[in-house]
Amino acid sequence: MEGKLNYKNTFLLGFGFFCISIVWPLYNAFVPVFLSKYISSALMIGFVMTFDNIAAITLQPFFGALSDRTNTKFGRRMPYLMVGIPLSAVFFALIPFQFNLISLIAIAMGFNIMMSIYRAPTVALMPDLTPSANRSKANGIINLMGGLGAVLALFVGPMLYDINKLYPFAAAAVVMIIALLILRKTIREPEKLMREEEEHTGIIKAFFEVIKDKDRSALLILIAIFLWFVAYQGVEALFTLYGVKYLGLKESTAAFLLSFFSLTFLIFAIPSGFIATKVGRRKTIMTGITGLLVVFILITFFRNTTYIAILLGIGGIFWALININSYPMVVEMTTESKIGAYTGLYYFFSSLAAITGPPLLGFIIDYIGYGSLFLISVCFLLLALVTMMFVKKGESKNIINHAE
Repeated sequence: MEGKLNYKNTFLLGFGFFCISIVWPLYNAFVPVFLSKYISSALMIGFVMTFDNIAAITLQPFFGALSDRTNTKFGRRMPYLMVGIPLSAVFFALIPFQFNLISLIAIAMGFNIMMSIYRAPTVALMPDLTPSANRSKANGIINLMGGLGAVLALFVGPMLYDINKLYPFAAAAVVMIIALLILRKTIREPEKLMREEEEHTGIIKAFFEVIKDKDRSALLILIAIFLWFVAYQGVEALFTLYGVKYLGLKESTAAFLLSFFSLTFLIFAIPSGFIATKVGRRKTIMTGITGLLVVFILITFFRNTTYIAILLGIGGIFWALININSYPMVVEMTTESKIGAYTGLYYFFSSLAAITGPPLLGFIIDYIGYGSLFLISVCFLLLALVTMMFVKKGESKNIINHAE
């Protein structure tokens, strides 16, 4: 599987991630509005909105591992896209047609289940099709495509919603189908992987395999992923309240400030993959953790929105160094036949952080105040940095050979 990165195919593969990313901003923006018509409790609305994270720690790992053991004329990953994308598109388009709470919850559950069918198999296609040495570059390109999908949804979706509540959902569904047609026409899975006789591993077996591994590198990086996602998810979820309650800003101003973080992450997605290819993934990730840690410490000393915006923009660059290179490290620690299972483990730990991070940081803030938000996140980043110091595997083959 060695060779140069096929940029054309990687960008085309990115349509899978584009397809995933275009729906979530619209879902997160408008489904709470629909829910508020039927229930007034913010707690209950919040619970319904965790369906995607619950699916991410249960169904996504299962389908990722199941795709490892699939062998059809369409490939081992593609059948999940062919089923999951059209069905999730149908459920997504149905959201505006809900007529009571039960129908809305049923549609939301159906949508989340269908998304879970193809999300991990879609992501697992990247290491299937990409040489070890180029996976960080490829992951940067794919994340750029995903970011473009999210940006498109956030800019165009509200305008369509103002015209007709159905339009953004119908438009996203159509884009999903188009993305599937592009993937189906252009992506060909390697026959070697489709016919591989090597032993496959279910998600539970893969988890115990990681625990029992004497090297501990796979377990340690999964723990580090959990820790830095707790820090990130906590800041992302609570920053608007931090801006309002601690900095004295309007809600819109606080939300706008956080967009600088997302923008620089998007811009630096591809460069971060090139950097890791040159100097190594572990070193790149540790640089990113250290840099983000320093940025979060500095933010606590400023109340000026210009300085905070600049620091958040710098933080987005460091977050790209971390986030773009962590998944390639995880799949580098297993064999080709188990990539789907390890993709599932990656999503399990990152999604578990998404579920536990905001309430955990919120619980601490309730006692010591919003001014501590970034310092609490720094504690988790420090733990992640220490954990990464003991990770010994996960580099691409050419980096390992060069070191030798």
